[in-house]
Amino acid sequence: MSDEEEDYMSDAFLNKIQDVKPGVNMVRRVKEAMKKETKQKEKNIQSRQKTYKEQEHESREAALQSSVSSENKGFALLQKMGYKAGQGLGKKGAGRVDPIPLSIKTDRGGIGMEEVKKRKAEEELEHYRQKVRAKQQNETRSLEDFRSRVRTEREERKIEADFRKSQRACEQLDTQKNITIPREDWYWPKVDAEEEEEEEEDANEEESEEEEIAELTAFDKLQILTSYLRGVHFYCTWCGTTYNDEDDLCSNCPGDTAADHE
Repeated sequence: MSDEEEDYMSDAFLNKIQDVKPGVNMVRRVKEAMKKETKQKEKNIQSRQKTYKEQEHESREAALQSSVSSENKGFALLQKMGYKAGQGLGKKGAGRVDPIPLSIKTDRGGIGMEEVKKRKAEEELEHYRQKVRAKQQNETRSLEDFRSRVRTEREERKIEADFRKSQRACEQLDTQKNITIPREDWYWPKVDAEEEEEEEEDANEEESEEEEIAELTAFDKLQILTSYLRGVHFYCTWCGTTYNDEDDLCSNCPGDTAADHE
């Protein structure tokens, strides 16, 4: 036991406590003294550890600054082979002159940890790039879908407008030829509400007796109706003109579709 670490059970130590605090209970004084001694020991240990690290650092720096002496076995062997201090290594003296620098590892990572960190960072970067590309592709796809949907809706509205125009023209041309009943109910525009209810009742009775027929789209109806107008009345919906005959229609009308008239 060192001189700094006194025996707290000795008479001298107990007398010292009594002199300092004579009015305090003995057990309490002993506990306080033990606690104080423990703290002092911890400080001494920390001080010794810090001193050891400092000494290690100073020794390392001193060794790096000083040159290798002739007492070193490796240096002695080099001298026997003709090496001189300050000369470069190798047969022609063109090699390294200064020693390889010392790189002290201060972290707790093992060998190859830097490569692992670098590879992980590259993987994270590549994953981020993939997410950005996927997001851009989704945005592009959504924009294309939106444009396609808008284009489709515009085309459908155009077809509906051409179909209603063809219905009105068909009713007028049929009436001029004393045709009172359209070839198909949808060839003419819809009638008033009361008449429409009566026609729906008649149609329901007919449907119960006939086989079910697939409903035609507005585009299908437009093609059928414009074909009827051109064949029977020599009328073109997009030209808005009734031609004299079939030859006149074929010669002067651009075609039988809306695209032909653009």
